Amino acid sequence: MKSIPIWKKASTVLLLALTLGGTGAVVGGCAYGGVASTPDGTIVITRNDGILFGLLRKVYVCKAVGNVLTCVETTPP
Repeated sequence: MKSIPIWKKASTVLLLALTLGGTGAVVGGCAYGGVASTPDGTIVITRNDGILFGLLRKVYVCKAVGNVLTCVETTPP
């Protein structure tokens, strides 16, 4: 059985780590969301991301009436 040089193993591990880390950064970015409610029953749902400098930011304002949730997309502040 042949032994593989340590530098070859290290470079393979480094390449794999950089590939997986880069893929995670590109796919996930800095995405997060939030939900808040107001005393009058309005629910505000936000979705923010760091991809494309936040161009995919969305804000929804929802009203709950019984079991029905009516949402409208609005412009982010």
